[in-house]
Amino acid sequence: MNSFISQFGIDWKLFLSQLVNFIIILAVLTFFVYKPVLKTLKDRNKKIKEGLDKAEEAGVRLKEVDVIGKAKIKEAETASINIIKATENKAKLLEQELQKKSEENQLKLQKEIQENYKKQQQQANDLVMKHAVELVKKTIIKTVELKPEAVDEALIKKAVENVKNGEAK
Repeated sequence: MNSFISQFGIDWKLFLSQLVNFIIILAVLTFFVYKPVLKTLKDRNKKIKEGLDKAEEAGVRLKEVDVIGKAKIKEAETASINIIKATENKAKLLEQELQKKSEENQLKLQKEIQENYKKQQQQANDLVMKHAVELVKKTIIKTVELKPEAVDEALIKKAVENVKNGEAK
């Protein structure tokens, strides 16, 4: 076998020493380089997997939050619509109350105006009656001054005219 290896130009001592050197270098590289690199790759893969899992979980939670958000928005819209309807109803009731009060005030004003008109009319009647009484009184005085047999319609008219013109004595 020696001759077989030597035919290829291989020195078995040199080969053995190179094999030992290779095993030492292989052991050093495996222990100091390969294992730390392998450990770093595993850690990175683990972190990437955790990141992907968290991203997937975040996506699921985001969808849940989106669903909850949409439900809250619908709830808020419904509540706002209800508030608007309630406000409209209150406004209608207030408008009706204001209209009713306005009508009541208008009726009060009309009654006051009618009462004032009646008072003024009564005052005017009283004043006319007072003047009429004075006029009749002055007319009677003028007619009494005349002779009773001479009293006729023309004389009464003349006396009334004198009283009207202020010719009373």
